[in-house]
Formats: sequence, structure tokens, C-alpha cells
Amino acid sequence: MDIKKIMVVGAGQMGGGIAQVAAQTGLQVVLNDIKSEFVERGLGVITRNLARSVEKERIGAEEKEAVLARITPSTSLEDAAGVDFVVEAASENMAIKTEIFRKLDEVAPAGVILATNTSSLPITEVAAVTKRPRQVIGMHFMNPVPVMPLVEIIRGIATSDEVCRTVDELARRMGKTPVEVNDFPGFISNRVLMPMINEAIYCVYEGVAEPEAVDQVMKLGMNHPMGPLVLADFIGLDTCMAIMEVLYEGFADSKYRPCPLLRKMVKAGWLGKKSGKGFYEYA
Repeated sequence: MDIKKIMVVGAGQMGGGIAQVAAQTGLQVVLNDIKSEFVERGLGVITRNLARSVEKERIGAEEKEAVLARITPSTSLEDAAGVDFVVEAASENMAIKTEIFRKLDEVAPAGVILATNTSSLPITEVAAVTKRPRQVIGMHFMNPVPVMPLVEIIRGIATSDEVCRTVDELARRMGKTPVEVNDFPGFISNRVLMPMINEAIYCVYEGVAEPEAVDQVMKLGMNHPMGPLVLADFIGLDTCMAIMEVLYEGFADSKYRPCPLLRKMVKAGWLGKKSGKGFYEYA
């Protein structure tokens, strides 16, 4: 399948990153969100990222403008009628994602692959709301997308071999390293990562240590590039809790129960870097 133009649904941190990488690869990109202000905000982040690359002489000013010219703003899913591939990067919520996929299934041309950037939700369940389950797949990029090389390729129960090969090739074309996994709660990345973050939160909750101490131990003792609580703030504590809920429900195992402190912080609106406060405070 010759993919030249893609739609990215969701212009937030992940969607914007995917759009940037795709455009830098030479793909035409339709960047979609429900409000024009969200799309413009996403484009603003992409512009600043590219400007920093120009300052560091990684790319030239002409290349920056060429990349931005390949990105078209959109506030209508009807625009999927003119693309070769769609990747959804909306909120980590099954009701939101299935509604998007129902609409995409109606408007995207036959043969177009519908991918989801979900970090934990079942691909098979998302695919079930469409009439093309063989063409639905998980394409889980890591955050921040322009920097991190991994893409988890998640095969649903009905996903075809051809679709897996096409998405594998697309990920490599975008400069990423694809790793294929099967459709289990949390896949690999978050099934391993989120319980570690949750346990770090329990260490704070139970008074074992302050957040700074927990992070120092993991950085200096385990050679992690950043501590688990800084990472949780960066991911978003609401996203961390949503993934833990998926794991807890999917495996019915108490080891995946979200820490009460995590729940309390999310209810307080302390979501990490994006809200200005989480385990740390951000200007």
C-alpha cells in the first residue's frame, strides 16, 4: 500500500508529535481535533520544536517551513475521506475512541487502515465497532514522539498479516523501531512500566520516602534516565490512573490496583506537568 497522506486524530502531546514526525518524513498530514484552538495549539508546539531544531542546526530553516507546509489543520473527521491512513491519538477513553472509529469507518475509503495510538485499551474492542476489523491495529508511539524510537504494533484478534506488514513498514519509514505484540491489557510497555510507577507512588503514600528520594534511588541505583515520579508527572497522572484501571479490570489482580494517593491527586486536578502540579511543581 502506497501511503502518501495520513490523518492524525488528536492534536495533543502525542498526536502533535506523530504529525511532526510524519511530516518530517515527507508525508502529507491532516492534523485533526474537535476545536480549531486545539489544532492551533498543537501546530504551535510543532513549530516551537522545529525552531529549536533549527537553532541547534539539526535542520535548516527551509526544511522547517517545508515540514509545516505538509501539515493541514482539520476539525472534521469527514476529512478522512481524502487520506490513505488514519492514526487516532485522542484521550485514553474507550467511549471516545469507539465513537471516533465508528465515524472514521463511515468516511474513510475502503482499504484505509485505521490505527489507534492507545497505550493500554483493547484493539479488538475498538475494531469491533467498525465494519473493517481486519484493518484496525494498534500503533503505540512513545512520548515524546520525535525523540523516542519505539512503536508498539498491536495486533487485534482480527487484524490481517498484510495490515501488520504495512504498519511495520510505515513505522520504519518514520524512523521508528516497530515491535509487534499481541492484544493484552497494557501490551508490554505499560504492563511493565505502570506497576513500577504505581509502586513508587505507594512508597510516597506509605511514608517510605519523599518523591525526590524515590526518584534519586531509581536514577542512581537502577540507571533510569529519570525517576518514576517525574516520569508520571510527564505522562500525566490521569493517564497513569486510566492505564492502571485498564490493567486492574483486565487482569482482575490486586497488584494492579491504583494507589489511593494517585486517585486523590487526579481528583484534585494535580495531573503533573500539564496542570502545573503533580509530585513536583512546574512553572
